[in-house]
Amino acid sequence: MRAALARLIDWPFEALQRALGAARMPYVFVLPNLLVFGIFVVLPMLLNIWYATTSGAELMPGQRPFTGLANFAELLDCGNYLNVASCRQDRFWRSVDNTLWFVAFQVITMVVLSLITALVLNRKMALRGFFRAVFFYPVLLSPVVVALIWKWILQPDGVLNAILVANGGQRVPFLLDPSWSFFWTVVVSVWAHMGFYVLILLAGLQAIPPDLYEAAAMDGTPQWRVFWRITLPLLMPNMAVVLVLGLIRAVQAFDEIYVLTGGGPGTATQYIVQYIYETAFAGQVHIMGLAAAASMLVGGVLLVLTLLQLLASARAKQ
Repeated sequence: MRAALARLIDWPFEALQRALGAARMPYVFVLPNLLVFGIFVVLPMLLNIWYATTSGAELMPGQRPFTGLANFAELLDCGNYLNVASCRQDRFWRSVDNTLWFVAFQVITMVVLSLITALVLNRKMALRGFFRAVFFYPVLLSPVVVALIWKWILQPDGVLNAILVANGGQRVPFLLDPSWSFFWTVVVSVWAHMGFYVLILLAGLQAIPPDLYEAAAMDGTPQWRVFWRITLPLLMPNMAVVLVLGLIRAVQAFDEIYVLTGGGPGTATQYIVQYIYETAFAGQVHIMGLAAAASMLVGGVLLVLTLLQLLASARAKQ
C-alpha cells in the first residue's frame, strides 16, 4: 500500500522532471512558497506604498487620487518637534513620543532582567530545567491571553487590589492613571517576552569555554571581575542580538497593550502601531493614506534595526 502510494506521488514529479530537467526541479518546490510570499508580503507592501502616496477615503486603489509625498509632509509638519501640540498631526507625534519612552524603559529593563535571569539559570541548581521552562512559558502564550490575565489582575476589582484592600490598603487605579498604566504596559511586555531573550543569552553563556572559568578560579579572581572580564565580553554578540531584537519588538508593540489599556487613559499608552491601526480602520473616517505613510516611516526604522541585527550577527561569527 505504501509503495503504491509512493509511486502515485512520484509519478507527477517524474513527469515534471522529464519535461523541465533536473536542474529546474528546485524551482518547482520553491514556487508555492514564493507565491505565498508574493501574495501576503510583496503585494501588501506595494499596496501600502500606493496608499501612502494617494489620498481620500476610498478603499479601491484605482479610486484614490495620487498626491505624491503629501501624506508624509502632513505627518512631518511640526513647528517644534519637541512640542507635540505644534504638530499638524499631534496624535501621530504623541504616539511617537509614547513609543520612544516605552522602548527606552522596556528594552533596558528587559535586557537587564534577561541577563540576570540567564546568569542565575546557568548555574548548577536544583530543578534548573523546571525553572527554565517557567521563564520561557509566557512566550508560548497568545498576547491576547497575556493581556487578559494581567487585566484580570490589575482592574479595580482585580486580584492585586483585592490583596491591597485585604492588607488595609486602598484600591489603586492601575489602568486608569497615566503613570501607572504606562508602568504596567512595560511590566507586562517584559514579562511576556523576556523568556525568549533569556534563551538567547543562555545559549551564549553555555558556549563560553569552561576552561576560562577554571583558570580564573585557580588564580583566585573575584566573581565580579570574572563576570566583567570573561563573561560579559564573550556574551556581547548575544547581547547585541538581544538588544536589536528587543528594539524591533518594542517598536512594534500593539496587541497585548491594546487589549490591556486600549491606549488609555486618554492617549497615555497609545503607541505608534495603535495609531496606524486606529487611523486606518477604527475611526469614523478611514484615513488610509496617513496610516500607510506612518507605517512606511516605522518600516524604515525597523529596516535600520534589522540591518544592525545582521551586522551584529556577522560580527559574532567572526
